[in-house]
Amino acid sequence: MKQTLLKYNVMKKTTFYKLVLSLILITSTAMATETQKIVVTSPDGTTYAQINLEKDIRYSITQDEVLVLAPSKIALRISDGTIWGAHPRVKEIRRNSVNKTISTPFYKSKKITEAYNQVLIDFEGDWSLEFRAYNDGIAYRFISHKKGKFEIKNEIADYEFVNDAQATVPYVYSPGDLEHQLSQAFENTYTRLKISELDKERLMFLPLTVAAPKGKRVTITESDLRNYPGMYMQTTEKENTLSAFFAPLRNEVEEHSGYNNLQVTVKSRHEYIAKVNQKRSFPWRTAIVTRNDVELANTDMSYLLAEENVIGDTSWIQPGKVAWDWWNNWNLEGVDFKAGINNQTYKYYIDFASKNGIEYVILDEGWSVNKVYDLMQVVPEIDLEELIAYGKKRNVGIILWAGYYAFDKDMQKVCEHYSKMGVKGFKVDFMNGDDQELVHFNERVAKMCAKYRLLVDLHGTYKPAGLQRTYPNILNFEGVHGLEQMKWQPQTCDQVTYDVTMPYLRMISGPVDYTQGAMNNAVKSLNTITNQVETQYYPNFSKPMSQGTRMHQLAEYVIFFSPLNMLCDTPTNYEKNPVSTEFIASIPTVWDESKTIDGKMGEYIITARRSGDTWYIGGLNNWDARNITINVKEITGKSGQAIIYKDGINADNNGVDFKKTTEHITDYITLHMAPGGGFVVKL
Repeated sequence: MKQTLLKYNVMKKTTFYKLVLSLILITSTAMATETQKIVVTSPDGTTYAQINLEKDIRYSITQDEVLVLAPSKIALRISDGTIWGAHPRVKEIRRNSVNKTISTPFYKSKKITEAYNQVLIDFEGDWSLEFRAYNDGIAYRFISHKKGKFEIKNEIADYEFVNDAQATVPYVYSPGDLEHQLSQAFENTYTRLKISELDKERLMFLPLTVAAPKGKRVTITESDLRNYPGMYMQTTEKENTLSAFFAPLRNEVEEHSGYNNLQVTVKSRHEYIAKVNQKRSFPWRTAIVTRNDVELANTDMSYLLAEENVIGDTSWIQPGKVAWDWWNNWNLEGVDFKAGINNQTYKYYIDFASKNGIEYVILDEGWSVNKVYDLMQVVPEIDLEELIAYGKKRNVGIILWAGYYAFDKDMQKVCEHYSKMGVKGFKVDFMNGDDQELVHFNERVAKMCAKYRLLVDLHGTYKPAGLQRTYPNILNFEGVHGLEQMKWQPQTCDQVTYDVTMPYLRMISGPVDYTQGAMNNAVKSLNTITNQVETQYYPNFSKPMSQGTRMHQLAEYVIFFSPLNMLCDTPTNYEKNPVSTEFIASIPTVWDESKTIDGKMGEYIITARRSGDTWYIGGLNNWDARNITINVKEITGKSGQAIIYKDGINADNNGVDFKKTTEHITDYITLHMAPGGGFVVKL
């Protein structure tokens, strides 16, 4: 990997130096020009970017008079040798300001404020650069006015920090050669190291965050990612710097490979990252700048930077909860049939969903003939039309799982056929990459499914990056180290700490298909004989468990945002736990108002969400026992009777122990969270 990345960087530098030398020779008789500085400042006046135009383009970011990002280079290298950003010549500078309230269907709040100042710089050579300054960060993007077809060799996006700061990053799951790193599903826990200590042989995906002076932090992500490769980060020899890396466009692929022959393997790639066929804008490069972690959890920048809804009417889109089969391995008890992938089992799931007001049941992998790229072949044990009719009578919709390549092969045929049959949507899986072709695939899925009024859950893919605003029928994205990992991760995996880190990073990009709801809850308990703390968790594929307490699981339905929210456990386990089941089944999945009110990344998080007149306040904890005092009246504007779900007194030893009480709250309430625990206040 090191040799591959170094070779890639050497190629970039060699081409760049040749072009610079040519430009120097051509302009050797011209007088040198002074650096041109352009500043764009946030509406509240606290955050600004300074764009320096000289031999190249560099920008810096300052907040509260504290430099948080040193001058950092940006450029686009075109296939004809042109570099957008080398010796730029300005044609025109235009400024604009926006301050308005926008409607946000299927989001964490029904309406949000969009306020920014913008500068649009037009350059000679058919391209522009747009910067926006929000109160909580800076974003920029390149815009092409170039006619005809061309390729982009590479994009330079450096983030040069002022010191060797601590970074919190998700590496690609496992190291290896470049192709191996580019063919993964964006699922990993977080590593916290100084920039200089980060692995130079390993790519990092977004969002990631870096500490800045005076307690601030800079969080890097992207938005409006469409028909263009996603951005990774890597460290090079540049001091205190993270640099962008993009997957080259795939060339040759091997079909019928990978997991169950349902994927493709990339055999070779082109020497460029993207093809461009028309005038277009490129993805936003976003640096979210915050003074504390609560500000970061509350940011809306990723959503705001995406293109608005392009599908029109959204009245047919119904968020909700889903009874899910795969995580719990179709484990039913006390039935008189063999549980598995068959109509009897799914009718049981439908009956369970109907009884509890759950909107959907998913048929995950196995309903279609395995190891073939043909979603029209249904296994003989399944009669889809019968199941759909059975569910319709009980107000339960059916969602189907689909492997990426099989779905792509017959996309329109599959969507038209199953839409007519009455299927409500698709969970599309195993994209495992974000080169230009796969990014464009996600948009094509959204567009085709919208045509046939089908919901979409994009599994096995990268962060949302704004596509959920453009295509509101996409309700979920994976790209998260979700609960499915507990089926196979070793005991050394710390999912609880991940759970109180992810809302500050991955979730700022959009909804997470985390798939919570486990009823078997493992904690760390004290062995009274050895006086050692032992973890109760162990990986079990067929009868999995979660890490942390039962309240940790229940609170995740408040903390984690997911318009299409899974119930991962088996109906049998939910029937044995009616209090937990009633809570999960009744909680909304989209909200009128949301705000994180307290927390620290990697330690805990407290979030309040409102649906109609009902407030939910959820708390999620790491492995340290913690008492939290919150002013409920200040948060919600309400006082009175509240339903409290909290860790039981023995939850530190028995993770399933929790207590439901009804209490009168005037203003303040203090709640104890066990190690790996949580709480919910419903008012």
